[in-house]
Amino acid sequence: MADKIKVLIVDDSALVRQILTEILGQDSGIEVVGSATDPYAAREKIKRLNPDVLTLDVEMPRMDGLTFLSNLMRLRPMPVVMVSSLTESGATVTLQALELGAIDFVTKPKVDLAHTLDDYALEIREKVRMAARARVQERRAMPISAVPAKPAVGEKYSADVILQRQDQRRPFKTTESIIAIGASTGGTEAIKEVLIRMPLNCPGIVITQHIPEAFSGPFARRMDSVSTISVCEARDGQQVYPGHAYIAPGDRHLMLVRDGARYVCRLSDGPPVNRHRPSVDVLFRSIAANAGQNAVGAILTGMGDDGARGMKEMHDAGAPTIAQDEQTSVVWGMPGQAVKLGGVDKILPLDAIPAQILRFAEEHSR
Repeated sequence: MADKIKVLIVDDSALVRQILTEILGQDSGIEVVGSATDPYAAREKIKRLNPDVLTLDVEMPRMDGLTFLSNLMRLRPMPVVMVSSLTESGATVTLQALELGAIDFVTKPKVDLAHTLDDYALEIREKVRMAARARVQERRAMPISAVPAKPAVGEKYSADVILQRQDQRRPFKTTESIIAIGASTGGTEAIKEVLIRMPLNCPGIVITQHIPEAFSGPFARRMDSVSTISVCEARDGQQVYPGHAYIAPGDRHLMLVRDGARYVCRLSDGPPVNRHRPSVDVLFRSIAANAGQNAVGAILTGMGDDGARGMKEMHDAGAPTIAQDEQTSVVWGMPGQAVKLGGVDKILPLDAIPAQILRFAEEHSR
């Protein structure tokens, strides 16, 4: 029998420690080996218990979670799942934690909403199991991290519930290119590494990152602050311009549609696809139907298979496609599945992807 995943819970709330211990303890593959009320106690227990995964409260007494995480990733890198509040300040701090190298995050358990606790339990167990398998990147100026959205529980729908697949008739070639990017676990920092290398004259970029509603706005603003191009959260009916990037709002699907000679963002509140809203498959299918060979697609690090079928549809519609390689991905789920389906033209390390996107776009414009 495989060894259990050893988890150390670090949280100053006795109630939260109790809830997390009970939830994780119900999984036969997970063992909670201990808990700590603050980073100083956690440091000693990490040395003594050697956990595989740490859950870490964002707001901690005596030493804040960010300072502790920064020290941990420098001295003893290990998979960390942050426990965050769904507030503007909580989103900002969590994004900073993910930049420092945390693998993922979950929200604080809502003990007053008993009917949501089962969904929460499934979410945190899945993320702890994923974190135990993920690659912890070496601390550097621009580490790879993640802000995946809370997975929906229930039936797994395909992109058909949002947008019917078109036939293989390819859109006419135009002089205007579109770049489409999809990502999940590990994606926020991977997307940043792409965006900061995009020049002002780059084609318009549409992005779906699995992310909760409270986080997409702060994430877009953060990307705008570090990029030469303009980055924003997409709005329904918003025209796509060169030198701009549009990020899907949390809890809404983003699609690209053609409005005469213009490309326009279209948002949908339809059902989750592949248990995600926004879904990469939905974006990529819309790209295949409305841009075809005029687009370039990139699928980055992420758990699961969302985006793999959509990338195959883009590939079949004539769009050149790129997948992040396994070595630089935190989780090689989505890009790996896209490769498996035969929808990928090039498999590249993250630092080589921006230049290849621009090369593909330039070849299209000739």
